[in-house]
Amino acid sequence: MRTITIRVGNKNFRATLYDNDSTRALTAKLPLTLNMDELNGNEKFYFFPEKFPTNSEQGGSIKTGDLMLYGSDCLVLFYKNFSTSYSYTRLGYVEDANGLAAALGSGSVQVTFSAP
Repeated sequence: MRTITIRVGNKNFRATLYDNDSTRALTAKLPLTLNMDELNGNEKFYFFPEKFPTNSEQGGSIKTGDLMLYGSDCLVLFYKNFSTSYSYTRLGYVEDANGLAAALGSGSVQVTFSAP
């Protein structure tokens, strides 16, 4: 497993990534600064212009701090726990998501993903 830093404003969050083709494709692009949009009061998302390898499974229980790929081109960072029937490729998770929801706020936000 590999770790990355997710920066929102002046707050840094450490995330652990799973070992899969999707995370390898994502980390090959680091560092990345993305303008992530709000959806459903529980997630921020960004559509890449290119597709990533996928290995999707039904989401089931989503936890605050989960980092996933929806479809083959949509990066999603969840900031609330909930259950879903949608399918995602699991990329990783924020190790300590305390303060993540507050940092992400309620609208679009700039998020930087980088090596630790």
